[in-house]
Amino acid sequence: MSTAADRLRARNLRTVLALAALFLLPVAASFWLYYGVGWRPAGHTNHGELIEPARPLPAASFPAADGHGVVSNVFSGQWALVYVGDGACDASCRRVLYVMRQTRAALNNDMSRVKRVFLVTSGCCDRAYLAGEHPGLTALDASGAEAQRLLGRFPDADRASTLFIVDPLGNLMMRYDARRNPRGLLEDMKKLLRLSHIG
Repeated sequence: MSTAADRLRARNLRTVLALAALFLLPVAASFWLYYGVGWRPAGHTNHGELIEPARPLPAASFPAADGHGVVSNVFSGQWALVYVGDGACDASCRRVLYVMRQTRAALNNDMSRVKRVFLVTSGCCDRAYLAGEHPGLTALDASGAEAQRLLGRFPDADRASTLFIVDPLGNLMMRYDARRNPRGLLEDMKKLLRLSHIG
């Protein structure tokens, strides 16, 4: 009788081990692929280019481009669409600022969670154009020595046609080519705002 009970116990143990393997082997394989080999799935849903790892931006104070006061902690508390460029604002700059303005406006109820920032590296500024076409834009004079440390965190490649996204904690986390279809930027921003519980 004990032999039949032993066989039943052994069969039950094999069943439990098979079920455990069925659930644990895929998890173990995925951990090994992700952390051991460094494999990442090729698919992604974002339209912009993620900056990995995200780059924390150092605290800096900037003179306002209109000459009225100094702005501190510009990248805390809200999402920010950021453009880095010359204050004379050529056609490429105007295109990027237009995409920035229209994207924020298209966010409707969430637009108050996003600010627009223009970091002016030199030639500050075509004030009449900025005031007339882009009211509410935070234009900051980033030509000083203190700003250089912060500007060094922004990638240089194609900067003249690039919009950057900074999260409410002050991390530079995405870049977007403004020459592409701006609907992609809007979709990325909507997704970020939907998933974010900050800013």
